Amino acid sequence: MTSTLTPVRKRSALTKGQLPKLAPYVVLVLALVVGAAIMAVIGFNAFGWGIVSAILFTAGLVGWSAAVEGGRKAKDKLATCLVVGSFLVALLPLISVILTVLINGLPGLLDPGFLSTSMNGVTGAFDNKSVEQGAPVMGGIYHALVGTIQITLLATVISVPVGLLTAVYLVEYGEDRPLARAITFFVDVMTGIPSIVAGLFAAAFFFAVVGPGTKTGAVAAVALSVLMIPVVVRSSEEMLKIVPNELREAAYALGVRKWRTILKVVIPTAISGIASGVTLAIARVIGETAPILVTAGFATSINTNVFSGWMASLPTFIYTQILNPTSPSNPDPSSQRAWGAALVLIILVMLLNLGARLIARIFAPKTGR
Repeated sequence: MTSTLTPVRKRSALTKGQLPKLAPYVVLVLALVVGAAIMAVIGFNAFGWGIVSAILFTAGLVGWSAAVEGGRKAKDKLATCLVVGSFLVALLPLISVILTVLINGLPGLLDPGFLSTSMNGVTGAFDNKSVEQGAPVMGGIYHALVGTIQITLLATVISVPVGLLTAVYLVEYGEDRPLARAITFFVDVMTGIPSIVAGLFAAAFFFAVVGPGTKTGAVAAVALSVLMIPVVVRSSEEMLKIVPNELREAAYALGVRKWRTILKVVIPTAISGIASGVTLAIARVIGETAPILVTAGFATSINTNVFSGWMASLPTFIYTQILNPTSPSNPDPSSQRAWGAALVLIILVMLLNLGARLIARIFAPKTGR
């Protein structure tokens, strides 16, 4: 009889001094109820309810843990609550932005012709008719979408080779030389340069080379490349630094030249991080408005020649639709177009991230057993 009860005593001894597994959920329910009661007295709002409930949950769980498990476990519970709470606070703006853009942007995105038509010929009379008579909202973002893709693509073509070659020089050839230190200093300075300054630089450069009043997509691409290059350099440099030196030494031991080692061993090993850095640089500039307004202007018609004429982009389209509605007396259609363009811009950034992951997976070094 005694031997059969001994395991039971051991199990109870192991679980003694521990909170029940359902303790966090019980405390959470009580915190939500008490928080709702407090907010009902002082004036209910969802944000305040969340804050009060979080404070009550933390205090209740830590206090219960201190009473049952001791001070050490209570401190652990407090640290866990602070970490999880910080994560949720950081996540709230992202969720809020996504939900807001989805709610306001989906009606515009679902309009017929929104992605396949431009604003050429669309006047305030069309917006007045859509508001007063319930007609479909005319005009779309095709011209701005084409402009964004062309400008960003040209900026990427300019920035990636320059940034990657600069990073290769700093890591493989720089060896703390004065030139390498100077490049690192100027890259750090360029990282924090305001976007409007990059636009003014590109405008002034083409003013001196081509002539006054030069506004094209190519000028905008140069301005964006000024912003992209430092990001590409820094991200590529860090990725190249983490490539093990043993790989380089093994290639050198086989008699492989240095440039070929870099091309065939170092860069393929770091391609995953380099692709992520390039994607980060593209996402950094694809939503810029000020430099494009200064360098490419704004157009309502489709322009497929990035080297001639004014060119629209999604950021400038959003800016002008909000600041100068097509119909000042009925701004709702313009606001709908702007939200739809913002949603498309977010989708483009998401696709860029997915593309970077795909590129990294394709070009990453193959591992074997």
